[in-house]
Amino acid sequence: MTFYNVDKSNNKTNKTTLKMALYQRLQGRKVRPHVFTCEKTDFLKVSTVLAAISMMSFGSTQAYAADDCIARGDLDQMYCDMDGDLVADAPAADQQVDPDTLVFAYTPVEDPAVYADIWEPFLEHLEKVTGKDVHFFAVQSNSAEVEAMRSGRLHVAGFSTGPTPFAVNLAGAVPFALMGADDGRFGYTLQLYTRVDSGINSLADLKGKRVAHTSPTSNSGNLAPRALLPGQGIVPEQDYEVVYSGSHDQSMLGVVAGDYDAAPVASEVVERMAQRDLYDPADVKILYESKPFPTTSFNYAYNLKPELIEKIKEAFFTFDMKGTALGEEFKGVTKFVPVTYQKDWDVIREIQAANGVKYTPDNLK
Repeated sequence: MTFYNVDKSNNKTNKTTLKMALYQRLQGRKVRPHVFTCEKTDFLKVSTVLAAISMMSFGSTQAYAADDCIARGDLDQMYCDMDGDLVADAPAADQQVDPDTLVFAYTPVEDPAVYADIWEPFLEHLEKVTGKDVHFFAVQSNSAEVEAMRSGRLHVAGFSTGPTPFAVNLAGAVPFALMGADDGRFGYTLQLYTRVDSGINSLADLKGKRVAHTSPTSNSGNLAPRALLPGQGIVPEQDYEVVYSGSHDQSMLGVVAGDYDAAPVASEVVERMAQRDLYDPADVKILYESKPFPTTSFNYAYNLKPELIEKIKEAFFTFDMKGTALGEEFKGVTKFVPVTYQKDWDVIREIQAANGVKYTPDNLK
């Protein structure tokens, strides 16, 4: 297993590597995965440029889809949905891919290096079952992760709840698994926190306050509060100021530090933060908690060969988290459970529709 990181060293070497990769893409050659050690802003530019170049090679495919596809729904013009399951149909056999190396990414987190270690036991299992080399790719943002799959540089990925529909519609991601318990249960809740000494004791007390939302596409960190809180008598933007923190971790740490008066966050994220002693639960209290939502989805790229897809699924559904770093990190879950985007993301699509969300690159922040 290889860990792909993004840091600030060796920029000169990277630029040379990037130029060669871009040149090879333009020439239609296969490009081996590289470690881009550039700054976050440069990395996002890299993702955008590679995606744009990849789109050149998809030109004929797009034209074919645009002319011949009569059922697409919200999917990008690169894809078609003739069977009506809301995810991209597999392409023709001659367009399916069977890479020597599988690239895996997990949703952006505060400390990617920690998660590379946590995921190592599973990725070794994935290597064994598929017979492929597997590289862990540390992504810096939801948009970078979606672009990586769209451009064909990412084959298996965990997308956060809110960004999952963007990955499905813009990148051809196909959700097939979630982390769950022995009995198959899964899910997390929106929890709205404030400090115990804030003087805020109800949602009504948030009026005139400064509340941290995570990012525009986040489910529990932004879209769900906007859809659910008005029914509780409090309207984001109208009754309180919304400030985007950038992540659930930053929202929670900001509340603890007193930078924000309150914050809606994902229960599973703050539980893991507490387990790592990143904050003291005694310092905060919950003002509101929603019903459960689906957690991070695990997806394969729509254009992988069917035989490889089955091996990927086999690896997920035969992995026992008990006694592994993954099981220790994600308390309360013991295995991966099967899901479908059409059924299990219905509530998320409803929340996003209520917020007027359109699945475009510009709306993926």
